[in-house]
Amino acid sequence: MARSLKKGFFIDDHLIKKVNDLNARDEKRLIKTWSRRSTIIPDMIGHTFAVHDGRKHVPVFVTENMIGHKLGEFAPTRTYKGHGGGLPERGTKLR
Repeated sequence: MARSLKKGFFIDDHLIKKVNDLNARDEKRLIKTWSRRSTIIPDMIGHTFAVHDGRKHVPVFVTENMIGHKLGEFAPTRTYKGHGGGLPERGTKLR
């Protein structure tokens, strides 16, 4: 179920504080975060976030098209490496 419009977007306090500090100083630095649930707002455009995916931090550069989405949507937690069925070993016959 979606969050109520009356409440507004959810953004972790520590994250919005970091973004506002960088905007006030006119700096662009990597912001490391574990907050996958935070919504992207217009103040975040142009910043790069290192979003944790469960084992490492994935860099996510925020653009205009991402506004309203969550940070976690751009850092997948699963890596698909394809199904089995690789090449057969040398010396085996194909049927």
